[in-house]
Amino acid sequence: MFKAMILLKRREDNSIQDFRSWWIGEHAPLARQLPGVRRICFNVVESEEALYDGVSELWFDSQEDFEAAYQTEIGKRVAADSMAHVSRRDRMFVQENILEPDA
Repeated sequence: MFKAMILLKRREDNSIQDFRSWWIGEHAPLARQLPGVRRICFNVVESEEALYDGVSELWFDSQEDFEAAYQTEIGKRVAADSMAHVSRRDRMFVQENILEPDA
């Protein structure tokens, strides 16, 4: 399974509340339409002093599926919608290592 993490910083002219309302209420439904996406998690950053305002996690079967999804019309809409609302968007491709707590 391939995982992409996308770190977002809101535009300076957007309030934190406006960013959160857009991201969860408008952008998330668009992202859910990405072809081949297996799971999505949107993490709202609680600290107002943090470098980023949100971190999304997207799972696909492969990096090729991720890249193909963003080449579709809906993928282009998702990317354009992000860029219209953020001052910074950093993508990280990660290898997830899940550690279970001791029982």
